[in-house]
Amino acid sequence: METQAATVITVQTVVNAPIATVWESWNNPEHITKWAFASPEWHTPWAKNDLRVGGSFSSRMEAKDGSMGFEFGGVYDAVTTNEQIAYTMEDGRKVKIDFTADGNSTKVVESFDAESENSIEMQQAGWQAILDNFKNYTEQL
Repeated sequence: METQAATVITVQTVVNAPIATVWESWNNPEHITKWAFASPEWHTPWAKNDLRVGGSFSSRMEAKDGSMGFEFGGVYDAVTTNEQIAYTMEDGRKVKIDFTADGNSTKVVESFDAESENSIEMQQAGWQAILDNFKNYTEQL
């Protein structure tokens, strides 16, 4: 792995739902399988989550036609209920998600270390698409 500092990419949204609903939707595997994919051609057939410092999470994202898929996972570095989650992905990259309540809406800001295979723009678009799916799903709960 290179020794230079990683590029950090940030995506964000405002979910029109109270913080408790947003937190539950973000962390409950039954909800994660409903929103954790970037486009309608993909889905998440399963997710596991042990939400605590040192706990791990994983999910399977795959194309609905079965042509490709991958597992996404990591280990939690910090968990502050209804406020922040930080984790390290299996490849060593870091992710931080901040949740900020504002009445009946919640701002979600997700920052992550970029990887080197795909362009910054592609990574940002993909993570934003997943966050947009999260927003749309959670607002219907």
